[in-house]
Amino acid sequence: MLRAMSRSPSGEARADRSRPSLRRGYVLAVVVLVGSLLMVWLYAREAGAREQRARQAEFAAQSGEIAMLLRQRLLHYELALRGGVSLYWSVSRPTHRQWRDYVGGLDIERQFHGLLGLGYVPYLRRSDLEALQLAMREEGQGLFQIRPHGVREVYGPVLMLEPQTIGNRSVLGYDMFSEATRHHAMADARDTGEVRLTAPVNLIQRGGDGRRNGLLMYAPVYANGIQPGNPLARRTAISGWVYAPFHARTFIDSALEPFGAGQVVRIVDIGDGEGRETLIHEDAGFTDGANPDSLRHSETFDLYGRRWRIDFQSQPAPAGAEGRPSNIQAIIVAGVIMSLLLFAVVLALAHTQSRAERLADAMSESYRRSEQRFRNAMLYSGSGIALLDGAGRIVEANPALARTLGATPESLPGTAFAAQFVDPIADAVLAGGHAEPLTLQLRRNDGDIRLVQLVHSPVPGDVGSDVAALVQVDDVTDRLRAEREVRMLNRTLEARVEQRTRELTLANHELESFAYSVSHDLRAPLRTVEGFSRLLGERFGGSIGADGIDYLARVRNAANRMDELIDALLKISRIAREPLRRTDVDLSGLAGECLAELQQSDPSRRVETVVEPGLEAGGDVALLRNLLQNLLGNAWKFTGGTEHARIEFGRAAGDGAMPGMVEFFVRDNGAGFDPAYASKLFRPFQRLHGADEFEGHGIGLATVKRIVERHGGTIRAEGAVGRGATFRFTLPARAEAANAEG
Repeated sequence: MLRAMSRSPSGEARADRSRPSLRRGYVLAVVVLVGSLLMVWLYAREAGAREQRARQAEFAAQSGEIAMLLRQRLLHYELALRGGVSLYWSVSRPTHRQWRDYVGGLDIERQFHGLLGLGYVPYLRRSDLEALQLAMREEGQGLFQIRPHGVREVYGPVLMLEPQTIGNRSVLGYDMFSEATRHHAMADARDTGEVRLTAPVNLIQRGGDGRRNGLLMYAPVYANGIQPGNPLARRTAISGWVYAPFHARTFIDSALEPFGAGQVVRIVDIGDGEGRETLIHEDAGFTDGANPDSLRHSETFDLYGRRWRIDFQSQPAPAGAEGRPSNIQAIIVAGVIMSLLLFAVVLALAHTQSRAERLADAMSESYRRSEQRFRNAMLYSGSGIALLDGAGRIVEANPALARTLGATPESLPGTAFAAQFVDPIADAVLAGGHAEPLTLQLRRNDGDIRLVQLVHSPVPGDVGSDVAALVQVDDVTDRLRAEREVRMLNRTLEARVEQRTRELTLANHELESFAYSVSHDLRAPLRTVEGFSRLLGERFGGSIGADGIDYLARVRNAANRMDELIDALLKISRIAREPLRRTDVDLSGLAGECLAELQQSDPSRRVETVVEPGLEAGGDVALLRNLLQNLLGNAWKFTGGTEHARIEFGRAAGDGAMPGMVEFFVRDNGAGFDPAYASKLFRPFQRLHGADEFEGHGIGLATVKRIVERHGGTIRAEGAVGRGATFRFTLPARAEAANAEG
């Protein structure tokens, strides 16, 4: 302890001399780290700006490609519309079949992504509408109805729309000229003679995302296929429009698909010079807030009478993408790592000497503490411990070993350890080493022989030390003597238990024989009483009067009831005597048979019976049939006064309390019982209802309890007065498990 607390003056002087060099090392390391990090930061700022400009230029070029692709797709739609216009120029009024063949040849689903179809809208005045309706009726197409209803000067209903999907058929008859946005685009196309695009509208057809937002393109069709030269003449010569509806989201997603979803887009309809803005499409994740990590680009262009602005924004980097550094980032990371390495090298050199000194002091203190722990363990251990040299002589021993040998600790060093034992094998054991405890005889210095347990194991000693092994000795004489006494008491107790078991078995046999003999001996006098009472009533009934005959009837009834009680007593005794024949029993089948017998015995009653199918248990089939007959018979009897009687047999939700057991129940909604007297239900001849209410002898539930207990189960009853009763009992799940336990 004193060695740990004291420090040498030369050690303190060396520590004082190392502190200035250590401080200079700290300063140098910090200067190197700050200078290198400053250079890395300057390079990173300039390289980051160059990389951001390059990314912005690449993003703008890609955004321009997307805008061009959108315009090209609209151009494809325009070509399809102009093909329809050419069809109307070549044929004054194409039939539905001709229009269907033209649209089918376009292969819209594969060639025109997002396009819902091509349709024709005639320009009709009121008189023209009536003529069209009459002509369609004569052709057998039925009445052509216009939506919305109402009288207007000019109509623009959808006459044809192919392909005829469910959504497209719902559009037929819709008056587009009556809706402001569609009317504006149709009138503009009529007056200019060019294809025109509507502002965003709600289409009647739903898109794949369940939304209706979309756009329509209109191409005017003039009479005789000739386009007049001025707007006024065009209004007179207009005969209709070929139009194409398409969903905005499908149209835009198809354009973005080749670019791998690297951008999110927002498209805004700026209008046709009126200054109003209408959102056409906006991708999820598009934000208006400033985000320094996202790239942005916008383009505005005129398109079919409308002006669109497309805002592009780069998507957030996917999960894990932040971990993929660019070349500049790799150089920056390498620069930071090199700076830290330089700092670490300089700092490590400054710490080397002081750390070595601290480690040496720590190891010396650890060794001292370890040695002190070993000394304390030797000193305060309750077991005898000794260190032996290569020749088997004691080098050091603790006080516990001295007490076991009956000597003082000072007298043991230098003595032969094997000489303390009576057994001749002690020398071989100590020479070879043995980690398992051995019980040997040890002779104390006072001549007393003690039994000890010895553990011997080799241990490495210090350099130059003669310690070769460690032995541990425990005196077990008193414990072994106590164990012998316990074993003797156990043998005596087993003999007593076996004797008491034989006496109990003999007493049970004698009790069963007594019950059987008494029941048979009681039958003879009971029959005599019953017989002479019957003869007395038959021969001398007129002499004894009505009261006498009533008394004789009571005597005979009491004798008959006594005979039935004797039968019940014999039945209980037979249940206890007969051996069990265990098999797997179909309880559902047995319950069904018992209920059928009860219904056959009383066919006038109507009782709802519920038997859960597939119930099985391991046991004696005859005893289990007796069990179910008693329980179901009780339920049948005690529901006699219930208007809507119900009896149920099934398996409880949880298994029995013991492994391998299954819990079943029999439930009824009959008379029930007071829960305070539930413990009396299973006692022989105990009844909770009078004989005038329900007949019986009070032996059925006692029989049930014995059958369940013979199978290793338990039974309990639940109920309330007027609310029915439930009997829950457990049986083995399988006959094999029951036989193994039995």
